[in-house]
Amino acid sequence: MELLTRDHFFNGTIVLNQPGSGYRFSIDAVILSHLVCPAPGETVLDLGTGCGVIPIMLAFRHPEIRVIGVEIQPSLSRLARQNVADNRVADRVGIVDKDIGHLSLADIGGPVDLVVTNPPYRKLDSGRINADSQKAVARHELKVDLETVLLTARRMLRRSGRFSIIYPSVRAVDLVAAMRSSGIEPKNLTMIHSKSTSPARLVAVSGIKGGRPGLEAGPPLFLYHEDGTYTRAVETMFSA
Repeated sequence: MELLTRDHFFNGTIVLNQPGSGYRFSIDAVILSHLVCPAPGETVLDLGTGCGVIPIMLAFRHPEIRVIGVEIQPSLSRLARQNVADNRVADRVGIVDKDIGHLSLADIGGPVDLVVTNPPYRKLDSGRINADSQKAVARHELKVDLETVLLTARRMLRRSGRFSIIYPSVRAVDLVAAMRSSGIEPKNLTMIHSKSTSPARLVAVSGIKGGRPGLEAGPPLFLYHEDGTYTRAVETMFSA
């Protein structure tokens, strides 16, 4: 039996089970779930949901939305369903076992308003591939690459639907170019830094399917003070 850990968020309101030794979600997912702002009544699709962290956090913050998480790894999709049930959001969060490259509108009940994703970001020729299969698939483009993520998002989105992604800042140019090429026009960009004195490590970009050109760069997001404690912005992400 796989060893699991239980982590608490939002002052203990949310409890998430994660693999003790397999792939564990990072602060990237927490940041993304905080930055996106779905409207009441909208449907959100999370591509590569892992243990379901983004759908569950979105459902907690926005109780009037519906969220669908898609996950290719059976062990993680089972865990996501367990987390959905444990957090009593099964009436608003669904999990689909599917390779996103083969995802159809029938799988998710029709076009969605917003697609979010924290996808694998390391190219196959960049760095050592982790021996743990869960970690390898989640971090390297073994099962899905950026182009597939974007084309799937475009296919699943309604007309003028929105897309949000968090990605390494060193691949920001690749990301923005690929979004435009796939028919999702980049509209907003946020650089994410560990500290105010360090270079950006991540970038969050949102876009609109079929949108007009025009990209705005918002204020940077700093995660830690110089003493290593969370900034107020990050504390807000973890509070109810």
